[in-house]
Amino acid sequence: MELLLGIGIVLLAVGGLCAGLLLTGRPPRTACDGIACVGGGRCDACPKRAAARERSDD
Repeated sequence: MELLLGIGIVLLAVGGLCAGLLLTGRPPRTACDGIACVGGGRCDACPKRAAARERSDD
């Protein structure tokens, strides 16, 4: 019974991600937009965050 409940929860999460992808046309965003920050830097060093910070300062 617990296995079915676990599978159901996972399917709900995957379904939510799929619905978001279909509705917005882009994959979910992470806190730092992950791939741009894979160099080992923290979120403060993320180029996308720096660009967003510059746009908000204008």
